[in-house]
Amino acid sequence: MKEQTLHFALLFLLQGVFLSQLSAQKQPIFKNGETHESMSERWELDSSTRRGNFLFTAYKPVYVMAGRWSSNPNEQPRSENPNYSLPFRVDYDNHEAKFQLSFKTKIWQGIFGRHGDLWIAYTQRSHWQIYNQELSRPFRETNYEPEIILNFATNYKFLGLRGRMFGIAFNHQSNGRALPLSRSWNRVIGHIGFERGKWNVYLRGWYRVPDEDDENPAATDYIGVGETTVIFNPGKHQLTFGSNFNFDFDTPRGSIRFDWMFPISGNLKGYLQLSEGYGETLVDYNHRQTTIGIGISLIEW
Repeated sequence: MKEQTLHFALLFLLQGVFLSQLSAQKQPIFKNGETHESMSERWELDSSTRRGNFLFTAYKPVYVMAGRWSSNPNEQPRSENPNYSLPFRVDYDNHEAKFQLSFKTKIWQGIFGRHGDLWIAYTQRSHWQIYNQELSRPFRETNYEPEIILNFATNYKFLGLRGRMFGIAFNHQSNGRALPLSRSWNRVIGHIGFERGKWNVYLRGWYRVPDEDDENPAATDYIGVGETTVIFNPGKHQLTFGSNFNFDFDTPRGSIRFDWMFPISGNLKGYLQLSEGYGETLVDYNHRQTTIGIGISLIEW
């Protein structure tokens, strides 16, 4: 009950900010038609990049994939908690559509005088069995992820990189489904960011908040306890490498991802995504698969 209350409170806050500010948005998310920014620009880390509060800006990539192929669709999701294991198989297709939207807005600039910005963010990712006519083309899984983020600008050198930010966030992620497919978890996430020229590096590590009625007890064993994202922007292309790891060297698990955003015509960009491992979605947290997706990129890192 406490988790549901927190979930609705975060969504209510995001909805209120969105409705009150959408019509007042006077600046584009990106300047000069570009769809990716430096870390300093995206997180407004310098006085020259600050845009003020309550302006919707990019967070994670926004894309639409008409085609996504899986080597091993999760037709019978299971959990270490027997109440959250599906007792039968569902005949899912290997092919489906996938899309993601993500945004953030700063709600308090300079929370400690001139230091520290408070943000709220929201990411939603859906997997749609659009080609599965036998099952009436259902949405297989949608993950909802509201966050509250406290971020601090930095400026130091480390191993040839420039340390540009660090911070902490409270993150709730769930799929909004009923038993036995309900999946959710709450995390406290620490992050740090580096940049150098066309390179951006994000490092995140998290602590999972204990849950009395745990729907996915071994989530950190499979998805991991940290994430690395390395982004390279050579001209109009963008290459991204991401990895999760559980830091259990006896039973190593996690995932790796590769993304390529490339120009097609004008502002239209293509998107190729490859992934292997566990936890592409919450219901797949303990399910291993290899996926390939192709689509259109609307906003990059």
